[in-house]
Amino acid sequence: MLGHGYAVSGKRSEAQKLLKDLQEKSKQKYVAPFVMALIYTGLSEKEQAFAWLERAYKARSWGLLWLKVDPRFDSLRSDSRFTDLLVSDRPGDVKACQRSSGKLQ
Repeated sequence: MLGHGYAVSGKRSEAQKLLKDLQEKSKQKYVAPFVMALIYTGLSEKEQAFAWLERAYKARSWGLLWLKVDPRFDSLRSDSRFTDLLVSDRPGDVKACQRSSGKLQ
């Protein structure tokens, strides 16, 4: 993700501009909340990152499938809210989805 790359490489203003552009674009079409969370994580804006991760769970965002192992979120792992996001029966959780479809016993 370009925005995260900008953020972690010190191109903070470019990452912030991309965030602003994505927020504008989201008024017209869908922008995955996971992408926003990823950029905020790169910018070390934890409160915003967690707010967008929560939105990603509510939207069942595709990126959450790899949240547990994605190294781009390492800076959030020590926060208890990160562990809370990984609780197994939350919407968007792979195991919960498999259980509801009968694929996991």
